[in-house]
Amino acid sequence: MTVPPEELELAAAFPPAERDRWREMVKGVLRRSGAATEDTPLDEIEGLLARESYDGVPIAALYTRDDAPPGRPGLAPYVREVRPDGEGIAGWDVRQRHAHPDPAVTRAAVLADLENGATSIWLRLGDTGMPVAGLAEALRDVLLDLAPVVLDAGERAGEAAEAFLALAAERGNAPDVSGNLGADPLGLAARTGAPGSLDEAAALAVRCVRDFPGLRAVVADGTPYHDAGGSDAEELGAAVAAGVAYLRALTAAGLSVAEAFGQIEFRLAVSADQFSSIAKLRAARRLWARVAEVSGASEGTAARVHAVTSSAMMTRRDPWVNMLRTTIAAFAAGAGGADAVTVQPFDARLGLPDDFARRIARNTQTLLLEESSLARVVDPAGGSWYAESLTEGLAQAAWTWFTEIEKAGGLAAALDSGLVAGRLAATWERRRRDIARRKAPLTGVSEYPNLAEALPEREPAPSAADDGEPRGGLPVVTYARDFEALRDRSDAHAEATGARPRVFLATLGPVAVHTARASFAANLFQAGGIETVAGAPEEFGTSGTPVACICSSDKVYGEQAADAARLLRDAGAVKVWLAGKGTYEGADAGVYAGCDAIEVLETTLHDLGVSE
Repeated sequence: MTVPPEELELAAAFPPAERDRWREMVKGVLRRSGAATEDTPLDEIEGLLARESYDGVPIAALYTRDDAPPGRPGLAPYVREVRPDGEGIAGWDVRQRHAHPDPAVTRAAVLADLENGATSIWLRLGDTGMPVAGLAEALRDVLLDLAPVVLDAGERAGEAAEAFLALAAERGNAPDVSGNLGADPLGLAARTGAPGSLDEAAALAVRCVRDFPGLRAVVADGTPYHDAGGSDAEELGAAVAAGVAYLRALTAAGLSVAEAFGQIEFRLAVSADQFSSIAKLRAARRLWARVAEVSGASEGTAARVHAVTSSAMMTRRDPWVNMLRTTIAAFAAGAGGADAVTVQPFDARLGLPDDFARRIARNTQTLLLEESSLARVVDPAGGSWYAESLTEGLAQAAWTWFTEIEKAGGLAAALDSGLVAGRLAATWERRRRDIARRKAPLTGVSEYPNLAEALPEREPAPSAADDGEPRGGLPVVTYARDFEALRDRSDAHAEATGARPRVFLATLGPVAVHTARASFAANLFQAGGIETVAGAPEEFGTSGTPVACICSSDKVYGEQAADAARLLRDAGAVKVWLAGKGTYEGADAGVYAGCDAIEVLETTLHDLGVSE
C-alpha cells in the first residue's frame, strides 16, 4: 500500500504566488473603483480592504500560512476540537428545546422529537415555560438512562432540579441519568436582575458527583449577553467569568478541581455570521483551557459547549428566511466543534412553534450530520488560515474583557455595577447603526421585504412579564426590531385606512437609465412598509401621495432634477427625496447605499401621516 506524504503539494504544478503580485492586481481593481490611485504604495493596499469586528479584531484581506498557529485536535488548548485525529465521529448531541406550558403537549412533542432525530431534550420550566409540577408528565415516555435531559428553570432552578432528581431516583436511573440540571445563578441575574444562589448551585453539583455521576448541575450561559446586543468576545468573556465564579463556588463546597470542571457546561449563541460563530466556539475551548491551566487542573477538562442558534438574529417578518439563518448557524456550530446543538424553530419569534417548525429545526441537524457528514471531519475549520487567525484574535479580545470583569470583582459585581450593561449597550448601538444603514442587511426585513406576506399564526409563548410586573436584568434585543416596528406602523395604518402608505418614484430618462436607482429606492421604502408606484413626474398628481423620490442617473439629474423637483412641488409634494448622493435644487435629501434607512423611513412615515 502506498502511504501518502504527510503534506500534499497540491499547488506544485502552479507558478508560485507572490504577495506583491497579488497586491498589484488588487491595486488595479481599486484604482478603477476610485479607492486607490497610481501613487498608493503597495504596502497600503491590504489596509484599504481590511476592517475590524465589533471586538476590534482585525479582518484582513489576505491570510497566509503565517497566520495559522500550530496545534492538533484532541490536545490542549482544544482549539481544534476535543476529539483527536482518527477517532470515530458519532456526531454532536441534537438537543431540541421545549417551552409549551401544557405538560401533555410537551410530552407528545418530546416523544416525536426523540423518535425522529433528537438525541436530548431541553425543557424550559417556570414562568416562561412548563410548570415544574408537570415535569413527570412531560417525561413519562422518556427513558432517562438513554436520553439526556437539560433543565432551564430560571428562578425555580432548585425546585426543578429536586423534581428531576426525585423522578430519576424513583425510576432507579440515578447511576445512568445524564443531562444538566441547569443551575445558572449568574445567568439568572443577567436576565432578570434576580439574585441567584451560588451555594444552591454548588450543593446540586455535589449531589450530582455523589449520587448522579452522569449528570451535570451547572450551566455557564453566554446567551444573555448575546441577546442584549453584545459582541462575540463580550459573550465569551462573560461566560468564562461565570464559569470561573462557579469553579470557585464548587471547589469551596468540597469538590476537587477536576470534579468542578466536570460539572460545568457552556451555552453560547451561534448566528448566521458563519466564520465568527465557528471562531467563537473554538475560542471558548481555548479560553477554558487557559483557565484549567492556571487552576492546576489535569487533562480532560476541555470545555463542553452547547451551541444555540441566535435569538437576536431571528425575525418576525418573512420568518421562513429564519430557516436559512439557522441552517448556517447550525453548520457553524458543527464546524466549530459544539458538543450539543439546538436549532430554534423558524417561527420562534411568532410564538410557540408548531410541529412543522420543530420538524424543520430537527431535520436541519439531521441533514448536516447524515447527508453532509459534517461530523465525520475533525475540526473542518482547521485548514483555514482566516479561521485560525480569527479564533486567536477573538480569544485575546475575550480574555481582555474577562480580566476586566475579574478586576471589577467578578461577574456578579460587574452586573451590579452596570459595567456589563454599559459595555453591551455601546456595542448594541454600533450594531444598531450598521443595521439602520443596511451595512448589516437582514434579508426579508431591511432587504427584499415582502409587503404582501401573510404571517402564520401561532399560540403565544408564556412570558415572565405576563403579570405586568417590570423585570430587571439586561435588555433583550432583536436585530430586526427597528425595521419591524416601522412595518407594524404601516400595517396599523393599512388596517385603519384601507391602504398602505405610499411613495411616488418619479423616474427620469429611459428605463435602462433609471431602473437601478428606482429598484434601490423601492426596496428601501418597502423595508418600512411603504409601497411605491413609479411614473414620470407629470403623473405625480394622480398618485395619491404627498411624498416623491426622483430616480435616475447622475448625468440625467444634472439636466433634469431641478425641473422635476419643481414640477413635483407644484403638484403638491411635501417631501422630495432623490435616489443618490448629489445635492440638487428642490430635492430635500438623498437616499443611497449607506444612508440611515431608519431615519429616512421614520421621516417618510411622518410626512405621510402615519401615526406612531
